[in-house]
Amino acid sequence: MKRLLLFALAGPALAAAAAAGPPLEQGGVASLEPLGAHLVWVPDRLFAHSLLFDGDTGKVLGSVDAGVVLTPKPPLYARSRGEIYSVDTAYSRGRRGERVDFVTIYDPATLAVRGEILLPTRTAESNASLGYAELLDGEAFLASFNQFPTTSVSIVDLAARRFVEEIAVTGCAGIYPVAERRFATLCGDGTLVAVSLDPSGRKAGLAQGAPFFDAVEDPVAMAAARSGARWWFVSFAGRVHEVDFSGEEPRLAESWSLLGDADRAAGWRPGGLQHVALHRSSGRLYTVMHQGGPGSHKEGGLEIWVHDVAKQERIGRFAVPNLAAAFLGVNVGADAGSLLRRALEWVIPNQGVQSIAVTQDERPLLFARHSELGAVAVLDATSGAHLRDLDEAGLAGPTLAVP
Repeated sequence: MKRLLLFALAGPALAAAAAAGPPLEQGGVASLEPLGAHLVWVPDRLFAHSLLFDGDTGKVLGSVDAGVVLTPKPPLYARSRGEIYSVDTAYSRGRRGERVDFVTIYDPATLAVRGEILLPTRTAESNASLGYAELLDGEAFLASFNQFPTTSVSIVDLAARRFVEEIAVTGCAGIYPVAERRFATLCGDGTLVAVSLDPSGRKAGLAQGAPFFDAVEDPVAMAAARSGARWWFVSFAGRVHEVDFSGEEPRLAESWSLLGDADRAAGWRPGGLQHVALHRSSGRLYTVMHQGGPGSHKEGGLEIWVHDVAKQERIGRFAVPNLAAAFLGVNVGADAGSLLRRALEWVIPNQGVQSIAVTQDERPLLFARHSELGAVAVLDATSGAHLRDLDEAGLAGPTLAVP
């Protein structure tokens, strides 16, 4: 009854704000400063582009088109080369006709197109497309994942501006960079395969590690976190698997759990689409958590847990803000902190978040979004304080990327 009364009181204000419409904005053209530590790419699947936001001000700095895709792959920023890359697909007649896959090269200051590199027409995509296009260390090569008719990886020489070779990774998916000419891929038999390249970018060798998860009993998600030659994968049930690629073959550390006995009894488990992020220098692992049962691994979470990966223990848990209220609020003129915004937060159920990304500086920001809401929360990654929202973040999309 209390919520209904509050909603009734807020109703006239909502109607008036909607009738007034959004404030008019003045357009302009400017050059970007060198990309800083607190920026984030927010891909939008309905508008088919990725927006670049400043996490400190909440303002949009620019956008990059994504072609005809299910979910745009986040743009890749090669700082040493002074270029931004986007793996795209286009058709000669809109959404049909002759297909062409290519890497678009952008100027990082103006976001103007500098050129293109053609790829085989087998570029893969999925709901989140995580690990489907990556820069290898050193930024000499770009790797793009394919899945038609079988899984493979296309290698691009960025200096020569040419496609080099397609490397078969049958039964495996995703690209996890580990060195200048080396990446790993995650396989359905519970293993990881490390692929090595020669100086020209052609396959030099494969090394398969031992199985570390059961794809039926407790699979791991494609989303993973990296520090140097090590990657962390989190299973559906909350087990953390660390894999070290510094040697010739992948080496496994003993797995550990995000959950204690009380957490399991309460039904806590990881969930979302891009549900893990690692702050490398502090060793803090962030995980989106929800209460649910088997099969709920894509559900958004109302909390983000923080673990120290060295100590393998939880050191924090953050409540997530109500992004549904934030998304509606910006469209009806309800500013953060206003009475109307508080009314929306009271009335509208919190849908949680599904994706997170963290900056890598000494005062990191944690970005969080829900795949069906056009708002992104900005949190203090140390305290969990809700600093602001990134408004006008499109309409839908499951991924985030810190340049």
